[in-house]
Amino acid sequence: MAVYLALAIRGLAAGLMVAAPVGPVNLLCIRRTLAKGWKSGIVSGLGAALADTLYGAIAGFSISLVIQLLIREQFWIRIIGGILLMGIGVVYYCKPPRALEAGEDNSPTNSDLVSAFLLNVTNPTTVLSFLAVLAALGVGGQRLLWQTTLLVAGIFCGSMIWWTILVSAANRLRSRVTDRTIRWVDHVAGIAIGGFGLLNVLLSLGRRH
Repeated sequence: MAVYLALAIRGLAAGLMVAAPVGPVNLLCIRRTLAKGWKSGIVSGLGAALADTLYGAIAGFSISLVIQLLIREQFWIRIIGGILLMGIGVVYYCKPPRALEAGEDNSPTNSDLVSAFLLNVTNPTTVLSFLAVLAALGVGGQRLLWQTTLLVAGIFCGSMIWWTILVSAANRLRSRVTDRTIRWVDHVAGIAIGGFGLLNVLLSLGRRH
């Protein structure tokens, strides 16, 4: 029983540690929560958590073939991800904000989940982060199948805890913001997300040459 609990806690800690650093997906979730409501934010967080879990599983199961492929092709993955981020940044900067008086947006949230997943999954170095974090937590190397499965489940839960905290905090502020504030948030988020994308592309090109 103690082994189960230890693995779950370490997986949860790994999920939190990798998800928490500020990045474009964090800004995306905050912006969507403020503009569209809690549901949109949490679905975006779920997409990000699924991407974290995918990379956590690759690291946890030590799938060396996939890890080597991600490292070998990280240039193109990061370039595509950077271009995607720049496109989203331009869209958020230019799009007219939705009026807050309209209440929560109950439109389908599939695109929120997919876009957050794609943004997170286009950062192949996440798998290296999980390898480092798992090693630091003392759970690197090979384990039994059920142990790794429990570890990966913990990673998903840890990641979702972070996104739930972030989205819930943003949602508490939603009643205090105005349409003008949302417009300002869109501009800041657009510049920041696009900036992350541009930096990604420039760093990738710099390393290539």
